[in-house]
Amino acid sequence: MKRALQGVVPALLFTLALHPFLPEAVEGQVSRPELVALDFEGNERFPDRSLANAILTRPTACRSFVLQPFCWAGADFALDPAFLHPRILRDDFARILIFYYQRGYREAQVDTVVTRTEEERARVTFRIQEGEPVRIASLEVTGVDEVDDPEVFQDLPVREGDPLNLIAMDRTRETLARRLRNRGYAHAEVLRHLFIPSDDPYQAEVEFELYPGPLTRFGPIQVVGNEKIEESVILRMLPFQEGDLYSEELVFSGQRNLFNLDIFRHAAITQDLEHDPEEVVPLQVQVNEGHSHRVRAGAGWTTAECFNTDNRWSSRNFMGGARRLVVRGRVSNLLTSTFRDELCPQAGTDEYGEVNWSLSADFTQPWIFSPRNTLTASVFAERQSLQDVFVRQAFGTNLGFSRSMGPGTSLTLSYRPQVASLNAAEVFFCTSFLICDPQDIDALQATNRLFPVGISFVRDRTNVALAPTAGYTLTADLEHASEWTGSQFSHHRAIVEGTWFRQVGTDLTLATRLRGGWLETGRFQGDQVGVAGLRIAHPQKRFFSGGSNSVRGYGQNQLGPRVLTVGVDRLLQSTDEAGRPVCSPEAVLTLECDASPLADGVFLSRPTGGSAVMEGSVELRFSLGSALWRGAAFLDFGQVWAEPRDMSLSGLEAAPGFGVRYMTPIGPVRVDLGYRLGGGQDLQVVTSQIQAYNPARHRPDQRLRGPEGVLLEYVLSEELALLGPRVPFDEEDAFSLRRFQFHLSIGQAF
Repeated sequence: MKRALQGVVPALLFTLALHPFLPEAVEGQVSRPELVALDFEGNERFPDRSLANAILTRPTACRSFVLQPFCWAGADFALDPAFLHPRILRDDFARILIFYYQRGYREAQVDTVVTRTEEERARVTFRIQEGEPVRIASLEVTGVDEVDDPEVFQDLPVREGDPLNLIAMDRTRETLARRLRNRGYAHAEVLRHLFIPSDDPYQAEVEFELYPGPLTRFGPIQVVGNEKIEESVILRMLPFQEGDLYSEELVFSGQRNLFNLDIFRHAAITQDLEHDPEEVVPLQVQVNEGHSHRVRAGAGWTTAECFNTDNRWSSRNFMGGARRLVVRGRVSNLLTSTFRDELCPQAGTDEYGEVNWSLSADFTQPWIFSPRNTLTASVFAERQSLQDVFVRQAFGTNLGFSRSMGPGTSLTLSYRPQVASLNAAEVFFCTSFLICDPQDIDALQATNRLFPVGISFVRDRTNVALAPTAGYTLTADLEHASEWTGSQFSHHRAIVEGTWFRQVGTDLTLATRLRGGWLETGRFQGDQVGVAGLRIAHPQKRFFSGGSNSVRGYGQNQLGPRVLTVGVDRLLQSTDEAGRPVCSPEAVLTLECDASPLADGVFLSRPTGGSAVMEGSVELRFSLGSALWRGAAFLDFGQVWAEPRDMSLSGLEAAPGFGVRYMTPIGPVRVDLGYRLGGGQDLQVVTSQIQAYNPARHRPDQRLRGPEGVLLEYVLSEELALLGPRVPFDEEDAFSLRRFQFHLSIGQAF
């Protein structure tokens, strides 16, 4: 602190000396005009934003990004007025000089110009002459004989030739001291010496003098505050033992490990650096245990899952050893059939809209040979539907071994065996893999094994968990399934996703996301005739896009490859504008039926997914005048391709929009309205195939009807028909209200 003041005092004295020469306009002002603008001139080395952050003077500004149109119109309620304060302005004059002085520009000059108008408004301009900086002519680190590690002195914050930045100098001193403390020198100190020759005031000689002190080791470790957690459990979570070489970084890592056990409300490790002898550093581990058991229950409503409920029971010291057991039950799609049109427009229809459920038990062993290793095991049973694609019932387990690679960084090996059966996936298999035979589809929908192994990498360097304003995340997931893993479905699959957050203004955050996925389908390992050896991907491993956490201008899974389904009776009974049947039975049989005369509302759009996906988002998050209410303006883009070879940036679809968030302790309740810029598509139509009526095999009432109820000599077949002519779907004008998509969900989009 003393050394920092030594650099500031000359600047303060210089400022006081100039005080009588400040503009009289500032000294003599009595009224407080509104400050409408703040400008900087002559600052080449530092941007306006850096200088503005160093002073207190602020101009009148818009209260919120969302109110900007009203601010442009001059609406008073949207503006946050600011007024000219002569005393603050004088202090800011000094602050700018100190700002430059601390960064090596000791000859900087500042002139303050206040321009007033008749409307009692003022404009402040700081005119700056930066001058030549004092530079570091020589940089020396002494006292290094006792430290046999060259990495201690590499990549320091300052280098020869840099301006004499006092802030960077202090950061360098702290960097050297921290590196020494992480290498066993618990009592390390670093002194900074600075000399500027009188004959050359632009060249500085800098010296950092190291006093490592004795090489130290961890001493006795005392644990206090534990009641149910054994002392041995706490000690083994520490990445060091008594007698190990001292490291400050290991102390912090041990504290994080204790917090990660989830049962401690407080955990702190204090060090006795005054102990005699100095070569030993005793530690005290202070913990405060929380409740061993916890019950949580919640319910919600989203446009994609209608009403849902989530309940869990957790034991945070299961069978001792700080092991965790979490039993969770979840039910969704409640009341979908009743409220689908009004409240749940993105929920599934028919069997896809029936109640989904899942029940799981997750076990965590927090220590496996090292406090950095964690073993997880879970069993689950569930019934889940992917809207208008398939219904899946599964039972399985997940085994995982995770290793912490550092703060917020982990690597996980996993094995995820499950036995699953499918329902309502006929259209998916027929359109995606051209498997339309009912017996072949039944074989694929029957109970089959999906046993993938995977490796996942996660790195989270954001500053806040629920609503980050700085930092980034990176996740990568690689997965393989084949005969040697015990799986009947085979594939190679990779997903990489990154997010980046940055604060770009007062209470204004720029958030970005980019996600890509690739899938290579292997051969089906079943012994069923007709499908054995064919390249088929399990539907849940295909990529889908669109929805509240994807490209928000589209409904759930509605971006990418799709087909249209329609009942064959609609094709045979409907007529065009001339009164002719839309399709004749013969046209359906030969797959030449053209269904384009039918209205869009007659068809059901069903996604088929793809083997490649790319998605991205750019979102500007801002305050709505309250800590609880926030807004967002976003631009999403993305696409799903049937095969990786089809990928093309020109095929990306864009969707701008805006939203409102209400912040809660469990995350924001989010409402988004997206608008898809893309127009319609020419989609293939899928219907039921028909066959000729045979009185020996069919009942008379099985015959289909044509226009005006005329009986036809045809009946339904069990196969599906992929009609040749494609139908333009979602064709609209340049602007259409139908392109808006509403989403209600919980949590940030990313």
